[in-house]
Formats: sequence, structure tokens, C-alpha cells
Amino acid sequence: MQDAVVIIPTYNEIENIESIIMTVFNQDKAFHILVVDDNSPDGTASKVKELQKQFPQSLFLEMRQEKSGLGTAYIHGFKWCLKRDYKYIFEMDADFSHNPKDLIRLYNACHNLGAAVSIGSRYVKGINVVNWPLSRIILSYGASIYVKIITGMLIKDSTAGFICYHRSVLESINFDDIKFIGYAFQIEMKFKAYLKKFKIVEVPVIFTDRTKGQSKLSSSIILEAIFGVVSMKFKSIFNKEKE
Repeated sequence: MQDAVVIIPTYNEIENIESIIMTVFNQDKAFHILVVDDNSPDGTASKVKELQKQFPQSLFLEMRQEKSGLGTAYIHGFKWCLKRDYKYIFEMDADFSHNPKDLIRLYNACHNLGAAVSIGSRYVKGINVVNWPLSRIILSYGASIYVKIITGMLIKDSTAGFICYHRSVLESINFDDIKFIGYAFQIEMKFKAYLKKFKIVEVPVIFTDRTKGQSKLSSSIILEAIFGVVSMKFKSIFNKEKE
């Protein structure tokens, strides 16, 4: 059984989906791919189904009825993966902002170096972001500093969405207790792993903003993160994160 699977959530990614799938499959290490599509009206799921004829044993598709948030898409994917024998479960965007060539580096950090969570970090060695406006860089980098101050996590890129989880981390988390569905979801997942004392490492990567398709980031998602971090921290203090 293949030991690693990459979850790619999609909504209107017809311009990117075939290229990202082919690029992941062309890496030196073999990965399976699970696409979780939120009923994209642009035909993203149909393209995946077409590609499944070429990769019937390594490309999988889960279709949801509506667009209901990045966090719920990943949780859907996590549950699917945990029913199988995958040992390493990845999060990755469909738009090439995360370089598929870095998958093996995240994998090695867990498989060879003993990390339970490896993060493709934009900020562990300076600021490695391409094609973002200054305002977006300030918002993202500032958010990571804010999260570090509030939570105490020694993670420089807490909002990163390019991640490898050892299955033991996901098995330890009660997904019903995950409160956030947008930007804050990534923070909450890392915080739960941190509280459970799993080894977390950051692997430096270069993040390149999408060139095709539209960004899904909105002001409401950002506000969820800003206010959610405080409530998340208070919950950990008063409830001691008993799950």
C-alpha cells in the first residue's frame, strides 16, 4: 500500500487541476492524490474523473454538495484517508502556490527525521513569497507573529496550508471539535498538535501566488482567524484541551 496521500481541495480549479495532478504524479516519490471537490460549476470534478481512467489506482475523488469551507473539505479528506492505510497525509493547494517538488522534502522531514508534522514554511528563513502585494505579505506575516504571541507556539508560519501529517496526529484529534473552517483552520490544527506535544518542524519553501483562477481568501476568513485565535487559546487554558 502506498504510504503517502496528498489531499487537494478544489472549487473552480479547472485551469489548474490537470497540471497539478500530473506534476504530483511526476515526482521521484510516488504519491496518491485525493481531490475533494465542492461541486465546482466549472467542471473540475469532471476533469478529475477523466484523469482517473489514466490513474485508477492512485487518483481519487470525493465530491461534496456545496462549497462549505476549506477546513471542512480537509476534514472530509482526513476521514477518508484514515480509513485507509496511509501513514503520511498531506495538505496542498491546487493552484501551484505550493511547489509539488517540495512534497518529498516535507515527507523526508517526517519519514526520515521523525517529525509528526512538517510545515512548508514561507517565513522560517526570511520571507519567501512571490507575486504577493505588500499588503498581503504584511497581513500574512503579521498574522503569524500575532498567533505566536497569543498561543505560545514557536512556529513562524502558523497559517501555512502546505503540510504533512503523520497519521497519528490526525488520529489524536477529534474533528468534531474543530471550530474553524477558513484561514483559522490551519492555525487550529497546528495548535492541537502543539498541545499534544507532537514534534513539529518547519521546512523552508518558496510560496508563489496563483497565476490562474481566483483566490478564495476573503475578509470574513481573515476576521475568523484574528478573533478565533484568542478564543482558541482561552479554551485551551480553561478546558485543558481534553478530548
